[in-house]
Amino acid sequence: MSFIIKKKASRSAARRGILQTNHGSIQTPFFMPIATRGAVKSVSTDDLVGLGAQIVLSNTYHLYLRPGLPIIKSAGGLHQFMNWSGPILTDSGGFQIFSLAKLRKVTNKGVNFQDDVDGTKHFLTPQKAITIQKTLGSDIAMVLDECIGYPASKKKATEAVKRTTAWAKQSKKIKTGGKVFGIIQGSVYQDLRLKSLKEITALNFDGYAIGGLAVGEPIQKMYKVLDWVCPKLPVDKPRYLMGLGKPEQIVEAVKRGIDMFDCVIPTRNARHGMFYVYKNKSLRGEFYQQINIKLAKFKTDQKPIDKACNCYTCQNYSRSYLRHLFLINESLGWRLATIHNLHFYLQLMERIRKSI
Repeated sequence: MSFIIKKKASRSAARRGILQTNHGSIQTPFFMPIATRGAVKSVSTDDLVGLGAQIVLSNTYHLYLRPGLPIIKSAGGLHQFMNWSGPILTDSGGFQIFSLAKLRKVTNKGVNFQDDVDGTKHFLTPQKAITIQKTLGSDIAMVLDECIGYPASKKKATEAVKRTTAWAKQSKKIKTGGKVFGIIQGSVYQDLRLKSLKEITALNFDGYAIGGLAVGEPIQKMYKVLDWVCPKLPVDKPRYLMGLGKPEQIVEAVKRGIDMFDCVIPTRNARHGMFYVYKNKSLRGEFYQQINIKLAKFKTDQKPIDKACNCYTCQNYSRSYLRHLFLINESLGWRLATIHNLHFYLQLMERIRKSI
């Protein structure tokens, strides 16, 4: 078995397991730092190893456009190109086409889109999306799906479910050597979510992602979708909630049976001087707070961001110094904040695993 459940929680649907990949095993539930273009912004792969990151997520859309597949292929694949020996999950590029492309036209055959930087035109099919990820050397490849925003009409959501299923069937024709995950769509409509779930799980992918969430819908609607979908997903396959999220949302999603997460929040907020700090040892209620290091009250504060934190930043630098770095736009500040916030998120996942 490539995915083994080691323990199940007694009071929720949370589970703890091990996911085997071509580049090592991963303890679940886990969080993936975002290495969009082959790098987690402002930190090195050595930093990621030191932080205990088990896997990173890279972006098929961006890497396909820049630096391009020939360059990555000449390096021996994405692992060698970015000097990362652990597992890599790559998305299909569907969300980026949905959110970034200046000009796109979705057809049953694929997506015509225009590069958001230089305007060049491209055509992405379900088979091509998987082939690109095979060239990258992905440990976990995502099928091409049609991601729609919120709110969406039921007609539009129905069309997206139909297309996502058709594309998933085409994706199955390409063998990657790694794992391939199917994606369940359906917006916030229960019947569509269950229809998509039935159709995608019938294709027997290596794992299943819940897509089309964290795209603007109220958080309670997102939880409701998870309550519909998670109990009906195969027990013996990993479950991935794409693009989530805030710490308390991760905790709630794990309780519903989700195993995998990714989000730009910890690294993006770090670049704006926002630091995550635990308020208490439990994971209930408001268990953390965010500190805006740019505030004047930290001007002479010689304490670390979090005195209980053992990350490199907290062990070596004060709030006063970090505030100084941000006020002078020194990139070291972004790096130190990113190290701390990733440590917070990765430690959060470790605490969650231990609580199951």
